[in-house]
Parts: sequence; structure tokens; C-alpha cells
Amino acid sequence: MQKNIRHIFLLLTIVLGLTACNPAVSPTADKNIRPSRGTNEVASANLNLGIAYLKQGQYESALENLEKARAADPGYSGTYNVIGLLYQQINQPEKAEKNYKKALSLNSHDSSTLNNYGNFLCQQNRLEEAQETFLRAADNPLYPTPEIAITNNGLCLYSNQKKDEAKEYFQQALQMNPQVPQALIKMCELALDDFNYLSARAYLQRYQDVAQHTARSLWLGIQVERELGDKDAVSSYALLLKNSFPDSDEATILRDSKVQ
Repeated sequence: MQKNIRHIFLLLTIVLGLTACNPAVSPTADKNIRPSRGTNEVASANLNLGIAYLKQGQYESALENLEKARAADPGYSGTYNVIGLLYQQINQPEKAEKNYKKALSLNSHDSSTLNNYGNFLCQQNRLEEAQETFLRAADNPLYPTPEIAITNNGLCLYSNQKKDEAKEYFQQALQMNPQVPQALIKMCELALDDFNYLSARAYLQRYQDVAQHTARSLWLGIQVERELGDKDAVSSYALLLKNSFPDSDEATILRDSKVQ
């Protein structure tokens, strides 16, 4: 249950802004959808309600309002995008894909839909299709945050053990926007894996400048500073981890280890 809640949170973070992203492996969905100017008031109101209910995990109420929005304006692609996201969350992949494809049939260049569909394809282990879809999203000159899709492509590759390729996309995303939390934390992990501890520290410091710590980022801090020999920093990270995330897997590992 805790893992499912964390994944749902990941899918909703983009609504709250890029700096709120959780540094996990899964690509982040884009639900920053707004009704177009041509969308009628009934469709717009119900779409906004559907998104609000989806953020709260109230799927039945979300679907009810999204269906009303679709009925009021069956030609608006954004509604199908959110419906696809909802079905993805309740583990109905056939319905999710049907709605993503419908959204793209109405607006083939919509980067929000492409980003979400890429996330879906990655979850379905359709790596090549996911990559193509993420890059289509990023290539749209009208997409205000292409670094999201580029980061998601990197995360998908990373989760499929293609770390060298993933690193290239994380670097590309950070060239577009130096403050992408997910890209920063994954670059920290990659630097740690390569025994490049000073680089790992630098990425982690950049991460904590733009995002709140998670159990994972604090555990990375412990590992990095332990390798660099900064006992005070290790103790500080360890204290934060034990106090802020006492029930996390990382805190359990900490308690079972000699790091205090």
C-alpha cells in the first residue's frame, strides 16, 4: 500500500510544480492540463473537478466528472489524457491506452499526453515506444517544460538498466533546466556508483537547494559523506533520516548498520 501511495504521489507532483518532484525511478506524469479557450464552461468545470478528485485519489468521483466533461466536449483531447491517467492508476491498461490514443488522435502534438503515454509505455515495458514518445513530447517547440519529458526518458532507461544512456538524458535535461530534482538525484546516484564522491556531493547539494529531502536523498547523503570522511555530515544526515522518515526502508537499514 505504501508503495502504491508513493507512486500515485509521483504521478501528481507535476501539478504542484517541477520542484516538488519525488526522486524515484518511475517517470513523472504530466497532469498540468488546462481546458482550452474553446472548451465550454460545463466541460471545463467538470474537467477541473475530475483533476481535483484524481489528485485526492477519489477515482469514482474523478471518473464521473471526467465523463461529464467528455460528454460536454467530446473533441477536447485533454479530457481523454486525464481519463487515460486515471485508468493507468487503477491498473486498467487497455482502457488507459485507448484514451491516450484517442487524445493523440485529436491532438497528436500535445506534449502532456505524449509524456503521460510515454510513462504508460515504460510501465508496460515497451521501452522503444516509450523513448520515441518522450522525445516527441520534448521536440514540441510549444511545450514549456521539455526537460520533464527528457528526464522521464532518462528515468525509463535507468529503470531498464541502461544507465549510460540515461545519464546522457539527465545531463541534457539539466542543460535545459539546472533545477530538475529527479535528474539531479539520479546524477548523484550515478556519480556515487562511479566512485566520484565529490561530484555526487555537488549534485546532492544542488538537489537540496530546489527540493525537500526524502528518505532516499538523505541515505545518499550518508553514503557520500561517509566516503568523503565527513563524520559530522554523516551524523546530520542520519539524524534527519531517523527523525523525518522513521518508518522508511532507509531508516531501517540505518538502524541495522553501524552508521549513526
